[in-house]
Amino acid sequence: MKSNRFKFLILLGGLITLIFVLSSCMSVPSVTSYSVSGQVTYNGNGLAGVTISFSDGLHSVTTNSQGYWSQGGLTGSVTVTPSLSGYTFTPSSITVTGPSNNVNFFASAPNTIYVTNLKDNTVSVINGQTNNVVATIPVGNGPDAIGVNPTTNMIYVLDNNTVSVINGQTNTVVATIPVGNDPYEVGVNSMTNMIYVSNNGDNTVSVINGQTNTVVATISVGKWPVGIGINPTTNMIYVANNGDNTVSVINGQTNTVVATIPVGNEPWGVGVNPTTNMIYVVNMYGNTVSVINGQTNNVIQTIPVGTGPVEIGINPTTNMIYVANPGNYNTVSVINGQTNTVVATISVGKWPVGIGINPTTNMIYVANNGDNTVSVINGQTNTVVATIPVGNEPYAIGVLY
Repeated sequence: MKSNRFKFLILLGGLITLIFVLSSCMSVPSVTSYSVSGQVTYNGNGLAGVTISFSDGLHSVTTNSQGYWSQGGLTGSVTVTPSLSGYTFTPSSITVTGPSNNVNFFASAPNTIYVTNLKDNTVSVINGQTNNVVATIPVGNGPDAIGVNPTTNMIYVLDNNTVSVINGQTNTVVATIPVGNDPYEVGVNSMTNMIYVSNNGDNTVSVINGQTNTVVATISVGKWPVGIGINPTTNMIYVANNGDNTVSVINGQTNTVVATIPVGNEPWGVGVNPTTNMIYVVNMYGNTVSVINGQTNNVIQTIPVGTGPVEIGINPTTNMIYVANPGNYNTVSVINGQTNTVVATISVGKWPVGIGINPTTNMIYVANNGDNTVSVINGQTNTVVATIPVGNEPYAIGVLY
């Protein structure tokens, strides 16, 4: 009996040893996990509520009030992607293979409005989704006109015979470009990345290469050039010459004046509808808008508007034109581009001057120089839906969409 028990114990020990050996052979090597972290910023500040997702499908985290986030337990190669409604991110995603504390993203909101504040030497940045000022950018002395290139996310501000170039991703001035004497207006051709500045003091237009931030040409135009409008489709630039009641037409390929068009009394702002190839010129002392056919360079109609009109904005999607009338009890005239008639008159803030339009949202933004606000007009209802406090003496508006 003892002999059988001894044999059993030997057999049991052998089985245990065999199981241990087999389990050792079949064991999976341990995998080391790692952690990553970073920050999401918008206009130089941390952005809360951004969802950070991971390609392994096992993790997700949200940025805190300062825009910071962190995630552990990752293994292998993982792609990190941020998302938040109303924002785009640069870069759009980052692939990590090990621990890192610098997985950072820059957020931008395509629906962003830039307002120059003449007396503050600043630019107010408005989030078009919330209608709140989200940043204030110091620029040069007496900023007035502004132009936006939505393709490069660069903003151009005129101040003290120079152009301040703002990076829309960081909201910082990245270059200052000398131009002509007493610059008045700036226009941007987003297709060619060329920027045009009317120099009221020396009757010229400075042409800036947006890639190098240098003046590449200076073009002589009419007397006291002010407003500039651009058709990116035809690469034609239209300059209102306030001193001789004309519009100079510049060929953007050759940088030469190819036509001079007589318009109304003291032309000021210029707007272009690239879809219809119609150009609209505000005649400040004529209280009218001249309509130019861009194919023939002839004035085909003159539209009466309010008193002392100065600036103009066009929504090419709806073919509606908006004219700021500071002398007519602070109103905006709305012109139907199909009939060339005023279809509405909207009361806004005190002394409206600059106008900017987001054709995607059909919102119109009016800088009220006399009460330091921006009126937001719903283009569908022609009603003011918000009034936004900005800096001191807001003057011009550019919209990034």
